[in-house]
Amino acid sequence: MSAEKLKLGFIGWRGMVGSVLLDRMREEHDLEHFDTVFFSTSQHGDKAPEGSSEGELWDAFDCDALKKMDIILTCQGGDYTSRMHGELRKASWRGIWVDAASTLRMKEDACLVLDPLNKGLIKEEIHKGTLDFVGANCTVSLMLLALAGPLKAGMVDWISTHTYQAASGAGAQNMKELLKQMGHLYNHEAKLIEDPKSNILELDKLISAELQGSGNYPKELFGAPLAGSLIPWIDSPMENGQTREEWKAMVEGNKILGLTGNQKIAVDGTCVRIGAMRSHSQAITLKCKSDVDLSEFTELIAKAHDWVDLVPNTKEATLERLSPAHYSGSLNIGVGRVRPMNLGKEFVNIFTVGDQLLWGAAEPLRRFLRLYLEVTA
Repeated sequence: MSAEKLKLGFIGWRGMVGSVLLDRMREEHDLEHFDTVFFSTSQHGDKAPEGSSEGELWDAFDCDALKKMDIILTCQGGDYTSRMHGELRKASWRGIWVDAASTLRMKEDACLVLDPLNKGLIKEEIHKGTLDFVGANCTVSLMLLALAGPLKAGMVDWISTHTYQAASGAGAQNMKELLKQMGHLYNHEAKLIEDPKSNILELDKLISAELQGSGNYPKELFGAPLAGSLIPWIDSPMENGQTREEWKAMVEGNKILGLTGNQKIAVDGTCVRIGAMRSHSQAITLKCKSDVDLSEFTELIAKAHDWVDLVPNTKEATLERLSPAHYSGSLNIGVGRVRPMNLGKEFVNIFTVGDQLLWGAAEPLRRFLRLYLEVTA
């Protein structure tokens, strides 16, 4: 084992975000730069996966074992963070904690990581001695990546973003429930669906009855029909009428950008769960600080970073590319429907799509680890 390599403890690598992150780390050969120990909350002692510097899984609740790590990378969720982060800090562990969960995001001494937008800020925090680095909310990260050009140029006055979030944002079991809902609707009236002569109004009435609760439509996890419908509520309620998911857009967005006080950009909108499997979409109304030259604005969007995929505002290009199905599994951020609005010359309409498991969750954490090595070399 090389004494020169930092010890990296990875918790939650079997879950959906953790699995995507581990795949990306293997693709980019990140594990070669660390002595990596894989931890488990339930199967410690079992054989460790490929890339581990140890033969077996370590106990994720063993504080003494965790304290041996220079960096802890966790995708285990908020409950784990709430239990173990404080315990380690009380035990005087001064290592780097890297987290996908929301628990620590709004702590004053935690840094949100999204390096195409805030690489300079992340470097400053590393030099300053900050110890907690956290991935931001998936829709917030995807929104900022889509708008990186205008944001960096200081053009943006306020943002209204309405999200169309896939089932994957709620977890693996919710994705399976969406598929069960799809299958239930089809199987319930398969004969009528396949009969080209069937009466569509009769079929619609029967399907509507299922959606409205007359049968055994599977909705235990979502609490409402998603297939054949939508759910305009994500996360818990806030006192001002927002959901917590909607609240995150402004508070996390400005924290990522390092904006405080009068510099803050107002962000608000409605978060909606839709029947897509993976990848979130957002319809954005952007209010700029002055009248917009659309060609210059579009160029800012396209050249902001390597992952912007600018989709021409045509029917053909939109149907071909600007959808969750197209961008699922891709690091590219689709940005299309860019056009001026009737609201005024300073308003721009934008529609964007991105994979919330990649840039919305795993990729910022992976890139932070490499950036940390670069800064501290």
